[in-house]
Amino acid sequence: MIPVYEHGSTVGRVVSAIRALGLDCLLVDDGSGADCTRALDALAASDPAVQVLRLPVNQGKGAAVQAGLLAADGGGYRHALQIDADGQHALADIPRFLAECRSHPEAVICGRPIFGHGTPSSRLYWRHLTRFWVWVNTLSFDIHDAMCGFRIYPLRPVTALLRQDHLGRRMDFDIEILVRLHWSGLPMRWLDTLISYPPGGTSHFRLWLDNVLITRVHTVLFFGMLGRSPRLLARKLARSGS
Repeated sequence: MIPVYEHGSTVGRVVSAIRALGLDCLLVDDGSGADCTRALDALAASDPAVQVLRLPVNQGKGAAVQAGLLAADGGGYRHALQIDADGQHALADIPRFLAECRSHPEAVICGRPIFGHGTPSSRLYWRHLTRFWVWVNTLSFDIHDAMCGFRIYPLRPVTALLRQDHLGRRMDFDIEILVRLHWSGLPMRWLDTLISYPPGGTSHFRLWLDNVLITRVHTVLFFGMLGRSPRLLARKLARSGS
């Protein structure tokens, strides 16, 4: 499942890697323009295992991912691999993620990013800040990175959460869903994976808007953690004593 917004020039390589592994592919078009729309339609027309789910207007990465997860669940799938369309994720690592999912089908398989040269320092700063607040809001160090969008979700518990709660619609989604899944006790497995930022790559992270939304979600999660803190601490103590 690939959320796409104006990545017509890069998404084809991602689709090729996924199809080479025999996986069906759902492209969630988050209100892209005509050029990207034509590229996605061409990919779907050339391969019946590639489908396009089109959102009428741009709503944000989180909205696209949620639409894709719900569509996959409605289509009878049990798991969904989420990966970005811009080529920043290491496509060669997909088989490792699939193998880990087969060994631990009940868990979310999460990418733990290793950053290559050329990573913008601003991205690292916000990642460190988010990591701190995620640790606070889970009362644990269990979530190693809440912003990497290279994951495999078990669909039943994830879509149940999506139908129950209104989660963030933009870049805040990746953070919020992991914290809320951690609160529910869903296990998580972590795999190191290289993240690269190709020269000339397009980022749709809106500095002020997305940072405001991320700050907001950390605040909401903090107050949510307070009410859950006795249960979270009891679970932590039980794990440490086992």
